[in-house]
Formats: sequence, structure tokens, C-alpha cells
Amino acid sequence: MTSQTPAKPQHVVEELDRVTIRFAGDSGDGMQLTGTQFTKTTAVFGNDLATLPDYPAEIRAPTGSLPGVSGFQISFSSDDIMTPGDQPDALVAMNPAALKVNIGDLRAGGLLIVDENEFSAANLKKAGYAANPLEDGSLAAYQVIKIEITRQNELALEGLPLNAAQKFKSRNFYALGLVLWLYGRSMETTVKWATERFKRMPDQLEANLRALKAGYNFGETSELFHTRFEVEPAKVRPGTYRHISGNEATALGFIGASVLSGLPLFYGSYPITPASDILHELAKLRNFGVKTFQAEDEIAAIGATIGAAYGGHLALTGTSGPGLALKSEALNLAVMTELPLVVIDVQRSGPSTGMPTKTEQSDLLQAMYGRNGDSPVIIVAPATPSDCFFMAIEAFRLALKYMVPVIYLSDGYLGNGSEPWRIPSMDELPKIEWSYAEQTEDFQPYRRNPETLARAWAVPGQPGLEHRIGGLEKSAKTGDISYDPLNHHQMTMFRKERVARAVQAIPDLEVQGPEQGELLVLGWGGTYGAITSACDRARQQGKSVASAHLRYLNPFPGNLEKVLRSYDKVLIPELNTGQLSLLIRSKFLIDAVPFNKIAGQPFKIAEIQGKIDELLGLRGPYEFQFGSAAVLAGG
Repeated sequence: MTSQTPAKPQHVVEELDRVTIRFAGDSGDGMQLTGTQFTKTTAVFGNDLATLPDYPAEIRAPTGSLPGVSGFQISFSSDDIMTPGDQPDALVAMNPAALKVNIGDLRAGGLLIVDENEFSAANLKKAGYAANPLEDGSLAAYQVIKIEITRQNELALEGLPLNAAQKFKSRNFYALGLVLWLYGRSMETTVKWATERFKRMPDQLEANLRALKAGYNFGETSELFHTRFEVEPAKVRPGTYRHISGNEATALGFIGASVLSGLPLFYGSYPITPASDILHELAKLRNFGVKTFQAEDEIAAIGATIGAAYGGHLALTGTSGPGLALKSEALNLAVMTELPLVVIDVQRSGPSTGMPTKTEQSDLLQAMYGRNGDSPVIIVAPATPSDCFFMAIEAFRLALKYMVPVIYLSDGYLGNGSEPWRIPSMDELPKIEWSYAEQTEDFQPYRRNPETLARAWAVPGQPGLEHRIGGLEKSAKTGDISYDPLNHHQMTMFRKERVARAVQAIPDLEVQGPEQGELLVLGWGGTYGAITSACDRARQQGKSVASAHLRYLNPFPGNLEKVLRSYDKVLIPELNTGQLSLLIRSKFLIDAVPFNKIAGQPFKIAEIQGKIDELLGLRGPYEFQFGSAAVLAGG
């Protein structure tokens, strides 16, 4: 009698257009690494994608506690997508706290994968559960798959010279392998990455690869899964693509500005979440003519950057909201001395320290007015993670053309989020024109270009170009210190008009949808994906809705007023209490309707759809849902 090998389970393969997955666990469970590796594999596969990492705000939150939960959401599709998804189709919860924090977002009928071993009495108590949700029927609305991930991972690592804690750290690779199998992804990309990353730790490398393969094989041989899913590659514009985050794109964009201008780049910064990655990325690129300086504080960072601008370099400093406040006095010095430099502000939830790892758009008015005196600067804002590259170049193009500081307003959602990016060729990028002051017999440091009102860039060390520098008011002719009332009025108006004239160098605002109609949804920054997707869906339903997105916030595009007056109503969704709405109302006297969310999380498409329907008279007042609480979404 011969023995027979058990047949592998037969799995039905279901083809989907789009899938949204969220990985969630303790801050030490490696969820960011897991999500990132799944994202890289998906990018190599050819899907369009968008991601939303969600870091805990507490640096050392107690293990298993609600504040210590870390999450990573990815949405991938065979079509063009612009957001990381409203609700996950699948949630991988590595412990009770991760389940409790995230289960409210999982769609009804969604797939829930949990590490059954972690649902101990102690962990349930830390998460605030009175009973085990895996046993009390409270998860009946979902497809629950209970797997002993910790135990299965330990079995896969038997014989390795690692202690229990070291083995425990590999279970995220087990979960990753399982999800790679479930959605038809290859392990190859992760194997290559891990082999390079852990090459000096052979035991940890072996543990991670064993765990990855064990999870993958468990999915293939287990009878728990009757269906696996596939999402076909997206049809994209031909070219070379890479997966990129907003902060990575920002760093590369400023390197691009250095290459295009032929000027060396100086980056002075003090580490601050969520802008620190830009310092890390630029420090890696020291062979491309960039000098990075980690200062002792925000004031020293911008002070050194002003010195670099005075010395003829591309001068760049970066921070988040609290740091922008500290830089304000020195930024005013750059305004007074009329030097070209760029300040990056990757916005986060405030005020004060606020919620450092959560996103917000609440620094717009600080960027506009957060300095003493009349102190205008140019303000630009990228719309997507990949757009961070192009707007970084724009920031320096405008700073050099108009000899004025530029604030580059990114945000945590853009900086940490990622998407595929088609690498452009150099001839696709804009020219950056600049020149140093020329030696003349009658050199005057504040003689102005008649078109731009920019003064000449006179760097030290050139005979005949000596001039005074500092924060005291300057004579409009000689650059000497002046207390003349008429001169001060004239210089203030020069500084204001110079920024206003930058409108000549920025493109008109583009509108998606009808050129006139019932409703325009206007946004800026990281709200682009949710707004554009919501308006696309509204038009598919026959509604008269258009969208437009501002990437230039000071000055506004020249055609903005015409666009605004082409619609009966204007809706402005913002992750603040209505700052762009305030500027639009005051400048154009248009009764724009603010739609404000201040939760540390980006807009969902459905939220903007709900507000659109309210303004079109198709429903009553829209309310945000925060768990069991509802908040009126008015201005």
C-alpha cells in the first residue's frame, strides 16, 4: 500500500480592479517595514498605488497600548488612483490594540487577519477589551482569519541561534509572506532587499527569509483561504518609473534645481518630524554638490542658510510648523536683504508640539503673515508625493528670478505617502535663469530689474560690489541704512510688488470638469487626491461639479478670480479651520464655503462627496464620523 501526498487546496482566483490593505501592530512590530516592502513589490509588479503610513505620536508608548499602534495602508489598482483608499478591504492586526484602533475603518465584509497568539488576557486588558473579540461575536461583520502567526513563526525558525525576542521580531515577515501570496505578489523583491539589508547579520537574515517563505507557503497550503486575489498591472505612460515618497521627491527636486542652475546646494536644518527624512536623503547625495548642515537649533539652521544665500549658493532650510515659527525672525532678515532662499515646511498637527506624526494644513497663514512688519514671500505647495519634485524646482526658479525667499508648503501626508513616479528627462524640466551682479562703475545694490523688481545678486569677494547687509532699512538707491519716511514707504511697496509680479512667471490655474457650473471644489496641498476623485465620481453621476488645485498660494494664479466667478458655489476642503477660505473671501469677496477637518488624518473621498451633495441640495448637513461620534462638517 503506497502513501499519498495530500493534495494542495484549490484556491479560486478573483480578479479585482483595486485593493486597499492596512497593516497594523505595535510600534515595534515592523508594520512600516512590512507595508513598505509590500509597496515596493506592488510597484515592481506595475500597479498604480498610493500609501498612507500612520506612525504613533508617542516615541516609547507602552507595548500593546492604544497610543503605540502603528499602521501602514496601501491602495493599489489596475487603473489610475490618487488616494490610499477610504476603507481597507483587508486588515492585518498583529495584536488586540491594533484591532481596536483600526477595526472601525474596515469595510463590512472585509478580510480580517489576526495573530491569534497575541490575544492573551494581558494584551486584551491593555487594549481595553472586557472580552476576547475573537470569541464574543463582535466581529461577525467581517471575514475573520485567525492564525497563530507567532507560534508558526517560532516553528519556522527552529534551530537558529536566536532568543525568543529576536525570533519575535521576524513575525512581520511571516505576515508579509502570507499577504504577498494572498494578492499574487512575488517574494523576489523582498528577498533581494533583505539579503542586502541584513548581510552583516546572517542569523537575522536567515530568520527573516524563513519567516517570509513560511508565511507564503502557509497561505498556499492552508485550507483557511478559499480565494486569493489578483490586480492586473496598470496601463501607464511609457517611461522609467520608481516608487517614491514625497520627502524623497522633495530632496531629489532640490538636487534637480542645483543641476539645472549649476549652483551648489546648501541645506541647513534641525531634525524635526516629519521633515527629517529630507535631511537624511540630501546627506546621502553629497557627491552631487550638496552640503548638508545639521544645526544645533532652528535659528542656527536658517542663519547659516542666509549666509549661504549671501555667498551665492542655492540656500535651503527645512522644518515643520514649530520650527517655522522659530525661523520667522531670520526669515524676515532674508526678506529685508532680498536674498534668494527656500524654506521647506512639512506641516503637521499643531499648535505647539501638537501631534508630530499626524498631518495638517494649518501653517498657511503663518507662511503668509507670520513675521513682523509687511514681509511678503512667495509660497508654493505640491499636490502629490511625486509633484514634490517639480515644485521643489519651482521654488528655486522663483526665488532666483525675483530675489525673494520662497516657502515650500508640504505636509505629513505628502511627505510620508508614496506613489509611482515617472523619472523625467532633463529636457522636460524648466530652465532656471540667474546671474550674479556685474561690476560697474556706478554699482548700486538695490538697483532693480524693471520687469521683476529684483535687485542684483552681489556675492562677496568681487571688487566694486561692496555693500551693506543687515536688517535695518536700506536706501532704495545706495543700500545704505536709511530712516527716511518716504524711502521706507517706497521700499515696502517694492518688496510687496516684487512678490505680486511673480504672477507673470506662474501658470494659470487649471480646471478639471466643466468651465462653468453649479459647484467648484478648490483645494491645495495634500487634499488633491481626495478632491479630484470625489469630483470625478460626482461628474460620473451627472452632477455639475468641477475641481481646481492651487500649487501657487502667493501670489495666486492670475486667472483665479475668473475661475471662481464661473461657478454658483465654491467649496474649499482644508485640514485646518479655514485658512485658504479666509484668504479667498478677503481677496475676492466670494462667499467660499469652508469644509474643515482637523483630525490628523487626510480627507476621505466619501467625506468630500457628502459635502458636495449637501451644497447641491441632495442631502442634509454633512457630519464627520469619528468612531461613534458625529461632528457637523461646517465652516
